[in-house]
Amino acid sequence: MKHSAEYNKFTNLVDRLLTVPHEEIQRREAEYRKQVDANPHRRGPKRGSKRKRKTATP
Repeated sequence: MKHSAEYNKFTNLVDRLLTVPHEEIQRREAEYRKQVDANPHRRGPKRGSKRKRKTATP
């Protein structure tokens, strides 16, 4: 059965992705998180910072 070139590219990509062990993916994500956290100009809430709860006004 013939498939389109896009289908073949997609299936090859999925096959390569599924062969990566979970530990390797976790290691890469941790490395990326360290890199992102080191950026002093990062927008949004910083990792590890707790938000103060607003108190209800009487």
